[in-house]
Amino acid sequence: MKITKLVLLFNYQKIILGVVAAGASYFSSTLIENKLFSNSLIILSCLIILNIFLSILASYILYDKSDLYKLEKLPDYINLDEIKNGVFIHASFDPISRFLEKKFPKMELAVCDIFENRHLEEKMITISKKEFPPNNKEIKIDPTTLPFSDNSQEIIFAITALHEILDHDKRVLFFKEAKRILKKDGIIIISEQMRNTTNFAFFNIGAFHFLSKNKWKLAINESGLKIHEANNINIFAETIIIKNVT
Repeated sequence: MKITKLVLLFNYQKIILGVVAAGASYFSSTLIENKLFSNSLIILSCLIILNIFLSILASYILYDKSDLYKLEKLPDYINLDEIKNGVFIHASFDPISRFLEKKFPKMELAVCDIFENRHLEEKMITISKKEFPPNNKEIKIDPTTLPFSDNSQEIIFAITALHEILDHDKRVLFFKEAKRILKKDGIIIISEQMRNTTNFAFFNIGAFHFLSKNKWKLAINESGLKIHEANNINIFAETIIIKNVT
């Protein structure tokens, strides 16, 4: 429930506003004699409450009840116990790097925060960092110029982070950089919500925060990489696995 509680804390003003709007709509329906208009206001009130409930439920399913931040359901060919070095990329919210370091002590993990991402000015980041303090090893990076040597890394983790690279050309540059620093047969693991019908249904305009699957495919292909496989984490998010085969 940790992350769901954070979501509630981040969005409590919107939730209160929604409840007030629903109450006002319902109260207004009792004052209107026109049956059709009155019923429409009641339906609107119910839809607002339903949307608040569904968005909270979806957050719980996505963040606390799924493999999104656990990485326990990776394919058999990805053996994290045997990996010696890797890069973990986040966007000012890091609930997992310490978990990875503790679970896989043989792995030398570089922890990177995307510089100037959209979350930096949000109050919720200050709150979330109290719950999940930044890793002491964390460095700020420009995702188009990764500070690692050629063919030096075995794996790159990018968990709910790369959608913060807003420009398509910069996303392509990131994947080119990832290809440069990865060893042959190195792996990129990307976990992201998708801009799709399901996320629109549960998160409304919040789904615009993310990218469509086609945009991910386009940026990856233009970089010279290929998607090795993609698996659903749940109905809201996917894990995209890229293998550097050249």
